[in-house]
Amino acid sequence: MDASIDTTGWRRAGRVLLALGLVAGMPIEGSAGDLSVREVTEALFRAAPSVPVDFARRDLCSLDLSGLDFKRARLGGANLFGVDLSGANLTGTDLAGGRLDRAVLTGTDFSGASLRGASLLRPTVYSSLGFDRREAPWFAGADLSRADISPHETRGDISSMPRNQLPYCDFTDANLEGANLQYALLTFARLVRARLVGANLANSDLSKADLSGADLTGADLDGAILTGAVGLDAVRGLDRVVNLDRAVR
Repeated sequence: MDASIDTTGWRRAGRVLLALGLVAGMPIEGSAGDLSVREVTEALFRAAPSVPVDFARRDLCSLDLSGLDFKRARLGGANLFGVDLSGANLTGTDLAGGRLDRAVLTGTDFSGASLRGASLLRPTVYSSLGFDRREAPWFAGADLSRADISPHETRGDISSMPRNQLPYCDFTDANLEGANLQYALLTFARLVRARLVGANLANSDLSKADLSGADLTGADLDGAILTGAVGLDAVRGLDRVVNLDRAVR
């Protein structure tokens, strides 16, 4: 990655001080939307493992942050709309309440990250419609409780693809309690031991997904496709699933 792609404002000394302030873990008020790719890269490069960079509630909209190691940075409530996070390391990162709508998540590692209440509407996950599983992001052990992963365009009026495209994604041991996954394409997804209590899976496509040991207590499966799903005999709470009779199996 060429960190000099966006050099807007880098020449100003005030921006240098801003980056140094972030390195020290100090949130800077009143300057949302004024960070460049280079500033973010510099802050992460200088960050000590014991002092995560504080980007909480910052506006990083549309930046190219691909390939970066975020070193467990604080990104709670940050605006990451349209940001390119392909190949980035976000393991253990705090993204609670963040906005990742339209973000590029090809090969992104969210293992153990907190995405509680985050919005992930229409992310770009694959570089083609071939759904190469090697490009799938990892959410193993992540907290996605109350996250919104529904496209909200059920008829496709705005987009030609009314589903969030998440096939082959790894949600092993992830917490998806109360998450909104309606209409999501989760074919071949790995949801082993995932906590899906009260999740909205209406009209989602879980065909050939691995649900071994998943907890579906209270989940809404109205219209969900479970054809060829693996591990249904080991699913917990299946007797308390909502609209199981409407699911396609």
